[in-house]
Amino acid sequence: MNDLKKYLGVILLLLGVLCLVIYKFALSTNGLLVAGIALEVIGILAYIFINKKGQ
Repeated sequence: MNDLKKYLGVILLLLGVLCLVIYKFALSTNGLLVAGIALEVIGILAYIFINKKGQ
């Protein structure tokens, strides 16, 4: 479980990128842009705090 928690930030970043790719090539809704940006910001913060706390 700790191994999965260690990669939570990266997983959230990849989900954010996936939302932005779907926006670009398939659907053009503002909801995907908001979700993509939110996942990117939360993923970066999660990566920083989880890895800082682990050291």
